[in-house]
Amino acid sequence: MTSSFLKQATEGNKNAILKQQIIRQYIFSGDSSITDLSRAVNLSVPTVTKLIGELIEEGFVHNFGEQGTAGGRRPNIYGLNPYAGYFVGVEIRTDSVVLAVVNFKGQLLADTTVDFLMDNDPHSLDRLCDIIRGFIDGHKIPHDKVLAVGVNISGRVNSQTGYSYSYFFVEEQPLTVLLGERLGCTVYIENDTRAATYGEYMYGDAHSEKTMLYINASWGLGLGMILDGKVFYGKSGFSGEFGHFPLLDNEIICRCGKRGCLETGASGSALHRLFLEKLRSGSVSMLSEKFNKGEEITLKDILDAVLKEDVLAIEILESVGHTLGKAIAGLINMFNPEMIVIGGLLSVAGESLMLPVRTAVNKYSLMLVYKDTQIKLSTLGERAGVIGACLLARSKALGFY
Repeated sequence: MTSSFLKQATEGNKNAILKQQIIRQYIFSGDSSITDLSRAVNLSVPTVTKLIGELIEEGFVHNFGEQGTAGGRRPNIYGLNPYAGYFVGVEIRTDSVVLAVVNFKGQLLADTTVDFLMDNDPHSLDRLCDIIRGFIDGHKIPHDKVLAVGVNISGRVNSQTGYSYSYFFVEEQPLTVLLGERLGCTVYIENDTRAATYGEYMYGDAHSEKTMLYINASWGLGLGMILDGKVFYGKSGFSGEFGHFPLLDNEIICRCGKRGCLETGASGSALHRLFLEKLRSGSVSMLSEKFNKGEEITLKDILDAVLKEDVLAIEILESVGHTLGKAIAGLINMFNPEMIVIGGLLSVAGESLMLPVRTAVNKYSLMLVYKDTQIKLSTLGERAGVIGACLLARSKALGFY
């Protein structure tokens, strides 16, 4: 259904382009009457009426009937037909895969997490597709109604060419082709941080903002950017390598092979390293007994200790948060964003992270610039990425990216 519609739009068909414009308006502004829609898209009421009629016949738009108003004649309200199709989101993590599905209207229908170990073995790709098909079948979604699947992967991803340079890099075929052949539908891939950015933008507190930044503070450190209402990719699709900004003089070798990357002082891996260094030097924590027994201490253990008000864990997190806040101050000075959302694993620490971040931002940012920027914790949490995968798949399938 979407292919013929998009083909006409990409070929410059004026009618198809106007329909695309109407669908975009519904996505970003919700249902409306024909009169309000014509005003929003700057088209005459007769033209919009004709286009809406065609979109209803094609199955994209639904007439939701008369809606109550304060007085006078009640107008019919039109919007996206939720049953026009479905978009599946897949987020690949270190030891699991998160799946979700939204309808054509963008409403989240279901999400789940399945154990899954990602590696570069070709059989791993087959197992991933089995999990995706099982999710689709388990929720009784007709395969011909799945209009696209969006897959999130950490690391360097070029969503335009369909190549992932972190997993399943095969020069002959993009990962999107390898997955598409197995699943029998259109597949898009995306960097996990950019997908989470879009999820926060569309579903979180930043929906009405034109300039929004998303900080993915997890084991690594990523940045997603919404500039003038659109996801910013950069020339080669590799924008947002915030963690590899050469800010620090610590001479620590980053996992990228460079020295002094921001990630070595402002990330989950930095928190983990600094905490273990303190334990080795004799500092005391509620995790000391576990450490002395030679048992593994994970990042989750440290974050749990923060939530239980462990003094050492909070002290190290404050140091990490201060470094992160200093870097965020630089972003504020450069981008003058309306909102910055902090998500990822470290965001579970809540105010224990936000307090040092805000303190550093106050200290290092230009007040004239900073006063118009809100800094918030993610409201979507760990679901931001998979929701973003669904919604980006929809936007790409409809030709908005």
